[in-house]
Amino acid sequence: MKSTEHSDQAEFQESEYFKEKSRERYKIEAKNSELKHRHGYDVATSSGLIGMELQGAMAIFTVNLKRILKLLG
Repeated sequence: MKSTEHSDQAEFQESEYFKEKSRERYKIEAKNSELKHRHGYDVATSSGLIGMELQGAMAIFTVNLKRILKLLG
């Protein structure tokens, strides 16, 4: 027997909205994977909130710069 939450979720997954969004999700996941695996966004290398913010900003800046250079070249 399914609870109402499970039934509601199963019904939502059959909706056109969900199907449309799930078709676009792989693009976002590929970018997140690149940040985590190639640019060290998965593990903090320094302690403190400022250090973590700086690491995140540098990783995102690096990825964006690489994309810009790829589009220009």
